[in-house]
Amino acid sequence: MTALEGPVELLEVDVPELLDSVRVDRALAMLTGLTRKETADLVAAGSVEIDGAVVHKGSTPLAAGQRLVASLPDVGPEALLPDPAVDVRVVLEDPAFLVVDKPAGLVVHPGAGHVDGTLIAGLLARYPELVAIGEVEGSSPLRPGVVQRLDKGTSGILVVARTPDAYRSLTSQLAARTVERLYLGLVEGEMADDNGIVDAPIGRSQRTPTKMAVRTDGRPARTAYRVLERFHSPPRSSLELRLESGRTHQIRVHMAAIGRPVVNDPRYGRRREPALEEGRVFLHAAVLGFDHPASGERVRVTSPLPPDLTALLASISA
Repeated sequence: MTALEGPVELLEVDVPELLDSVRVDRALAMLTGLTRKETADLVAAGSVEIDGAVVHKGSTPLAAGQRLVASLPDVGPEALLPDPAVDVRVVLEDPAFLVVDKPAGLVVHPGAGHVDGTLIAGLLARYPELVAIGEVEGSSPLRPGVVQRLDKGTSGILVVARTPDAYRSLTSQLAARTVERLYLGLVEGEMADDNGIVDAPIGRSQRTPTKMAVRTDGRPARTAYRVLERFHSPPRSSLELRLESGRTHQIRVHMAAIGRPVVNDPRYGRRREPALEEGRVFLHAAVLGFDHPASGERVRVTSPLPPDLTALLASISA
């Protein structure tokens, strides 16, 4: 199985009735705008899954309700358009940056399968100056000012730069690992130790290219954890997790690698949690700390655990 080269985005959809019995390569062409040859090549590369199983033939028919996942070249739309309909909660507005509290279900920036209705499109409607940040080296016109991102199913706070200098400062701080990123999560099973560090390199899975995995030739990644509470029925552990690096799906991959996947994780977990929306991972970015790009003063913003996650904790601790 061969992974795609270059930047990759995931398309994840539940097959609608309209595509019932449609062959997978044709359905992908309809969903993405790619040509039939391009979608056939994706299938041949092992970059398409149905209900977690890799598809080997483009003629494989789909069934309504199946989960279709494809690893697509990150070509994105031709241009990013402002979208005032996107409700974005800005919790800290500064001339140099914005701190946003993202709800689960909202995609941060455009990509394969997620062209419209993104967080950055909503911000662009309110802060049109962001478009200039897309021209800064290392940035992109499709994700202007985006310094960090959260998965669609993860909630919590992230920072977006408003000026070129702020973008360069914040990305440098991330590279230097001086940005504080603390998450709250719930994992399956009871952790044996009260605290610890998962130090394991992460790269794209060779077996399943639509996923990340611990790999010896991957990029260095460290996640520190501290147990907040243990639950017995079902066995679960509430954790405080600190990122010491920032890899794609890092917490989710690391927790799964030690046999403690994040609750309701559709990619790396083992079972569905009916109390949460499908695809809503029990992971919340609760604390973000960084040096102000202009003054150098330390900025620290917190976000409380949202109601859906709070309710689940209350139900299992009762």
